[in-house]
Amino acid sequence: MAFEIRKYGAIDIGSNAIRLLIATVTLYNDQPPVFKKTSLVRVPIRLGQDVFTSGHISKENIERMISSMKSYQLLMDVHKVKTYKAYATSAMREAQNGEDVVAQIEKESGIHIDIIDGSHEAAIIAMTDLHAMIDESKVLLYVDVGGGSTEFTLFAFGKEIISRSFKIGTVRLLNDMVKKSLWDEAEQWIKEVTAPYERIDLIGSGGNINNIFKSSGKSMGKPLSYFYLLNYYEQLQNYNYEERVYHLNLNHDRADVIIPACRIYLRAMKWSRAKNIYVPKIGLTDGIIKSVFNADNR
Repeated sequence: MAFEIRKYGAIDIGSNAIRLLIATVTLYNDQPPVFKKTSLVRVPIRLGQDVFTSGHISKENIERMISSMKSYQLLMDVHKVKTYKAYATSAMREAQNGEDVVAQIEKESGIHIDIIDGSHEAAIIAMTDLHAMIDESKVLLYVDVGGGSTEFTLFAFGKEIISRSFKIGTVRLLNDMVKKSLWDEAEQWIKEVTAPYERIDLIGSGGNINNIFKSSGKSMGKPLSYFYLLNYYEQLQNYNYEERVYHLNLNHDRADVIIPACRIYLRAMKWSRAKNIYVPKIGLTDGIIKSVFNADNR
């Protein structure tokens, strides 16, 4: 009888936060592997605030990143993680000192970081349990909203049709750095790629939509309607930042970005004529775990 337990690590260095996911993979005979999230740590380091406004990562945030990576390395050691991968996305891609920061972090913490582009990011996310939601009878627009960019992927009847990344992210929107022309470009693209299909549903990923879904009280697998999301968006706007933290119990680094995130999802739903959005609670770290496991079994 073959039985094995392995632990893998995934680090996602985003524009709004840095996450470490440690997952346990159980192998039993010739059965499919079972993936289970063991530990998830999120540190609210808003790199996008630095990069999108000044073009580089500040000394303060470099120090915070180094401290975070040292902590993540210790956590992975304690958990006896077999292999890990660390990926940096939009903010680090655009930081003038991005490569220098990566080298400094590796020197001081031992964590090696790969800076990836939007298409690589979308490909990693596609390795998650997303495929379980890709119903062969449906047309689905997958929308992953981050701090620096949003990735869109259209699936039709079980097949991936087209994918595209736009520099429309929550941190950029907070800093009024998304021009109307880019919104217009995204609108035109979504309308064009979804036009041939009669009915579209959205799949949403990202910390903000996960938070909204959790507060809805809906059971997993049930969608949020366009009108629910619109009402929630309007409710958010009735509170100021402090009230959203206090009355809605939102994290301080979530209470501001959740409004532009809602705006992105609502516009994507409107432009694609979608009435529902499904929230499977998957993200880049889940895809990284799958990619590390697959590489380990080649």
